[in-house]
Amino acid sequence: MHIVIMGCGRVGSNLARGLERRGHSVSIIDMDIDAFRRLGPDFRGRSIKGVGFDREVLLKSGIEEADGFAAVSSGDNSNILAARVVRETFEVSNVVARIYDPGRAEVYERLGIPTVATVRWAADQVLRRLLPAGSEPLWRDPSGSVRLVEVHTARSWVGKTVAQIEKSASTRIPFITRLGQGIVPDAATVFQDGDLLYAAVADEHLSALESVLESPPTR
Repeated sequence: MHIVIMGCGRVGSNLARGLERRGHSVSIIDMDIDAFRRLGPDFRGRSIKGVGFDREVLLKSGIEEADGFAAVSSGDNSNILAARVVRETFEVSNVVARIYDPGRAEVYERLGIPTVATVRWAADQVLRRLLPAGSEPLWRDPSGSVRLVEVHTARSWVGKTVAQIEKSASTRIPFITRLGQGIVPDAATVFQDGDLLYAAVADEHLSALESVLESPPTR
């Protein structure tokens, strides 16, 4: 795959190196040529000075052959503008933008532009460790009506099968993590102490899901 990245800060440079390690080709765009030093001497991709919403810069990056585009500069407006230009002008469907303002992130998600809200994500992660209860959203569909959540589960559910949990909570459990490893469960998978449970749920059913799993099983 060929991936174009706008922004060669800490996130962009780490992303570029990670993609190369996985065998993908990378072009990275930044206004500051000194930023490319973060890529290290072994970087084999293209580094282009400019902004990621400029047509000529994007053409130099190989956007016409790109399989994906990530806008991870330090500016929300620049990231969203670049993401929209790449999607609407060059018809690259696999686009993601980093956004600091969580309010803006929700708006653009509803417009179909996947976003990573940096501040909201960091706050959620800290909150999850301070108050391990309720649920924390990991993904929402563009309409905002369905989400994937990591949900706190009372220890009294330990020993129950995933099928029993799904039936009691009226939801789907697409995966769990156990000792840091992801597991796609089947109906016979038994929920163990220390497991983290992830549920796919409609927004209007989230409160009911939390209530069920934070309480002991009724049977």
